[in-house]
Amino acid sequence: MDSQKIGQYIAYKRKAKGMTQKQLADALLITNKAVSKWETDIPTF
Repeated sequence: MDSQKIGQYIAYKRKAKGMTQKQLADALLITNKAVSKWETDIPTF
C-alpha cells in the first residue's frame, strides 16, 4: 500500500467515525497539522 492510499484510508476512517482532524490529533496526542499532512501525503520529517 503506498503512502497516498494510506492517507486516503486514514481520512476515510476518520470521517466514518465522524471525527475532525483536530479530534483525531487530540486522541493521538499530536497536532492536527500532522494529521493533515498524513492525509495529503506530505512528509512530516
